[in-house]
Amino acid sequence: MAPKPLIFHIDVNSAYLSWESVKRLEEDPSALDLRTIPSAVGGDAASRHGIVLAKSTPAKKYGITTGEPLVQALRKCPSLTTVPARFDIYQKYSARLMKLLSDYTPDIEKFSIDEAFLDMSSTIHLFGPPLEVAEQIRERVERELKFTVNIGIAPNKLLAKMASDFKKPNLCHTLFPQDIPEKMWPLPIRELFFVGRSAQKKLEGIGIHTIGELAAFPVNHLKPILGEKYAALIHDYACGIDNSPVGEREPLNKGYGNSITLSRDIDDFDTACQVLLSLSETVGARLRMDHVVCDCVCVEIKDWDFNTQSHQTTLNDPTDSTAVIYENSCKLLKEFWDRTPLRLMGIRATKISDEGCVQLSLFESDHSRRMKEMEKAVDHIRSKFGTDSVKRASFLKKDIIVDHASGKGKHLQE
Repeated sequence: MAPKPLIFHIDVNSAYLSWESVKRLEEDPSALDLRTIPSAVGGDAASRHGIVLAKSTPAKKYGITTGEPLVQALRKCPSLTTVPARFDIYQKYSARLMKLLSDYTPDIEKFSIDEAFLDMSSTIHLFGPPLEVAEQIRERVERELKFTVNIGIAPNKLLAKMASDFKKPNLCHTLFPQDIPEKMWPLPIRELFFVGRSAQKKLEGIGIHTIGELAAFPVNHLKPILGEKYAALIHDYACGIDNSPVGEREPLNKGYGNSITLSRDIDDFDTACQVLLSLSETVGARLRMDHVVCDCVCVEIKDWDFNTQSHQTTLNDPTDSTAVIYENSCKLLKEFWDRTPLRLMGIRATKISDEGCVQLSLFESDHSRRMKEMEKAVDHIRSKFGTDSVKRASFLKKDIIVDHASGKGKHLQE
């Protein structure tokens, strides 16, 4: 008999600020702990990154919020201590966390740099009751890694993530189906995972202010307002329904991805698709360079309020084609983006296999074959004369938000 599903969601409390504090204390044990004073991690205030990426608990008392300009935050709290972000360091602490979590299950989905889902269904019996095990993990992280996490415990990913967002910091919470009416339904609609500011306004416009009100609302009446797939998704979420599995842990070098922080927020579909085309150029070129193909494409977005969403699809046939990656990315974006202004976009190609090990499709069209030949020819020209030697016409217009091949210097060895 299959074990009952049990999912943990691990969320680092004020991740960047916590990791910055830990690093400074490692370097100098007498240093002031940034977590104990009004402080924030942010970039150069004169650049696009001049915003609050993370803030301490004392900073919250001044009304400082993640995503607001540093200049504005300093007006609220002139004594605010600000430090620049050091993402290379944060990646190392994230890796340490994932290593610790792997002691409890091999089934881990790294959801972001500071979040992970653990499928504990098959291993929980090795450690003890779920809440006790979660507390053990929480205490180990604090003791061994010197930062804190919240842990949500539930039978699916959605409820586990919702639970981890309950009271913070350094706490564990459960959210099982019988708890939904009391713990989840009274919450404001904005706190439901996947509900952005745009969807919030639409829902409040028809009188839906809480998650419970959304759960009780006929889903067919939501579809004309929010779109068929998105309406069905968030209605399921409001009811606590989520059947998505914890994703497989990717081996090293078995995923190809690229993302970009945009120079301005975007909220129109055509511009977003142009960004996806730019990202697809580098991802596709890297696949072809390594003679591998992908069987799955994932699109990740982060809105202006730093809410992250991702959606993926399995392809009909494995591919290394820029055109196929782009086409599927646009379809994904259309399915799950509610037009909340975006600050970051990314594409990942996963489920990688060697080009020579893939069975040829009997139904490949002449057009598809010609596209493959064209892309390989473009790769050859770019390798000889530089990536900028061939550009798509759509990137020759003025005021283009992205380069024709995002991150080419980093990803295409320029």
